[in-house]
Amino acid sequence: MEFPFDVDALFPERITVLDQHLRPPARRPGTTTPARVDLQQQIMTIVDELGKASAKAQHLPAPITSALRMQSNRHVIYVLKDTSARPAGKGAIIGFLKVGYKKLFVLDDREAHNEVEPLCILDFYIHESVQRHGHGRELFQYMLQKERVEPHQLAIDRPSPKLLKFLNKHYNLETTVPQVNNFVIFEGFFAHQHRSPTPSLRATRHSRAAVVDPIPAEGPRVLTGPAGTIPLPQNPGGA
Repeated sequence: MEFPFDVDALFPERITVLDQHLRPPARRPGTTTPARVDLQQQIMTIVDELGKASAKAQHLPAPITSALRMQSNRHVIYVLKDTSARPAGKGAIIGFLKVGYKKLFVLDDREAHNEVEPLCILDFYIHESVQRHGHGRELFQYMLQKERVEPHQLAIDRPSPKLLKFLNKHYNLETTVPQVNNFVIFEGFFAHQHRSPTPSLRATRHSRAAVVDPIPAEGPRVLTGPAGTIPLPQNPGGA
């Protein structure tokens, strides 16, 4: 996906992490720094266009990812750029992955109600022209390391058939735990219920991507769990 500005200069690294502030990453020494307002506007444009492309690919009536939604939620977007070519000298974006922590009411395999706050997959898109080249797995794997979670500990918001196939192929996630909301969780979700270290997503974070040490993941935080006594709320608004 191409843009009328220099994506390669805007995002110095192959994978860039953006939080709700949508601030431009730190720039390389010796490079010219345009006005930060202009850079932020470029980032907002990228987020909006990626959200539109994702909605179109999933046949959604409206985007669930936009700059405005990002600024009003504590979500994080992982943006993958193309480092193999520079179309018109400006670079290109391959795709993105949006995640965030949400309080959910979910059923375990005994149909007991549990209030948990897992990391959720909220939107995931790789441009059609570069699918089936390993980019999706590269981006997903980077997110797992950065957020220090295992695939089975995730909750996925309204996954498409293509995403379910992706998770099965690359992470052997197949058996789901039936739910009454729009989130999908897999067998093993409740295997680790001890409190996890403060995730990077909850801390003050910089937009520039960094190398992450592989630290063993912890599971979703279970806040309460009286079986059959917690009313299930309506599904939260868009991702």
